[in-house]
Amino acid sequence: MADPAKKPAKSVTNDTELLEAPAGPSIDAEDVARFSALAAKWWDVKGEFAPLHKFNPTRVSFIRETVQDHFQRDPYALKPFEGLRLIDIGCGGGLLSEPMRRMGFEVTGLDASEKNIGTARAHATQGGLDIRYMAQTVEQLAASGEEGFDVVLTMEVIEHVNDPESFLKTCASLVKPGGLLFVATLNRTLKAHALGIVAAEYILQWVPKGTHDWNKFLKPEEIEGFLSDTGVNPDPATGVSYNPITARWALSNDTSVNYMIVARRDLI
Repeated sequence: MADPAKKPAKSVTNDTELLEAPAGPSIDAEDVARFSALAAKWWDVKGEFAPLHKFNPTRVSFIRETVQDHFQRDPYALKPFEGLRLIDIGCGGGLLSEPMRRMGFEVTGLDASEKNIGTARAHATQGGLDIRYMAQTVEQLAASGEEGFDVVLTMEVIEHVNDPESFLKTCASLVKPGGLLFVATLNRTLKAHALGIVAAEYILQWVPKGTHDWNKFLKPEEIEGFLSDTGVNPDPATGVSYNPITARWALSNDTSVNYMIVARRDLI
C-alpha cells in the first residue's frame, strides 16, 4: 500500500487520448474484447486472473535473475535496473509492469485494450508508480520511430495474436543492441491441451472458458524460427511447471506446457 504521506507520482494521462485506435495485422479483436471485459478484475487475486497472480512471482524472478546476469547488475541493490528501458508488450492490468518499475526500470506498458490500460494506469497511480502506459499495438509503436529498449517483454501474449510471426519480429525490432527479448507462451502439445484448456478452463475453472485456442499455441522451435533472421539469438527454452501439492509454479526442464525463451541481441 502506498504511503499516504507520499504524493503519488503523476501518471501519463495523455497517451491514450493522443494515439490512434489500436490497430495492426496481429491484433485479434475477439481476444481484445474478451480481456477488455475483464479489465476491472486484473488486480483481484481471487478473481479470473488468480492463476496469473500465482504464476507472477516465478516469471518476475526469472526476468530479474536473467537481466542481472546479462547486464552484470548488483543483485543486492534496491533498484538494480536503474538506467535501463523496459517495455511490457500486452501488459494487461500491469501485473508485470509494476514490479519491473519497482526494480528501477524505466517502464512502458503497451496494450491493445484501452480498458486494460485504464486499469493499469489507475493502479500504478494509487501505488505512486510513474509508468508510461499506452493503448496501442506494437506495430503502431514500432512505426512511430520509438527508441529501442534494453528489455522487451511479451509474456503470455503471442498465443492471443493473429500473426505470431509478424508480431514477434516487430517485438524483436524494438530490442536495442545488447538487449534482451523475453517470450512466454504455451506449447502446442496434447499435454498443454489437457492441462491448459480442458483442466484450467473446464474442470478447475481457473480461467474463463474460451481464454485459449490450442491451435494458437506455439512450439519452442517455431518461436526460434520466427526469430531466425531478426538479429536476436534465442537461448534454449525454460519450462515452467505447476506443482498441485504445493500449489506453486517453478522453473523446470519440462517445456511441454508452459515455457519461456530469452533472446539476446549482440552489441554492434
